[in-house]
Amino acid sequence: MAKAKGTFEVAGWDEKAYQELGGKAKLTRASITQSYSGDLDGKGTWELLMCYRSDGTAVYTGLGTFDGTFEGQAGAFVMESEGTFDGKAARSKWSVVAGSAKRGLKGLTGRGTSAAPHGSVGTYDLSLDKS
Repeated sequence: MAKAKGTFEVAGWDEKAYQELGGKAKLTRASITQSYSGDLDGKGTWELLMCYRSDGTAVYTGLGTFDGTFEGQAGAFVMESEGTFDGKAARSKWSVVAGSAKRGLKGLTGRGTSAAPHGSVGTYDLSLDKS
């Protein structure tokens, strides 16, 4: 397993409520674009479904793509995410979707975490393996 650590910056965020649940509680869908730097270098997109509670905290789940380089190899893969937002920071668990990696990253597997305080920059810490 290789460690992949670095940062990501949100380049675009389009979030819309699709169901109001009363007060601040609601269900939303967010389309997000990001740029990655560090051990992963490239661009990504996410589609997330979120459930905001009345206190402003949330849980979310979704799928994202990465297209760029890792350990000098260019390729792409899909990640699954599940996470929480405590009103100050979002914390997620990421895992590479089995069989989704292609080109120079074909066979890539792994998982890890990300953290993003309110703002546009967050960090990732993944353990990746290429078979």
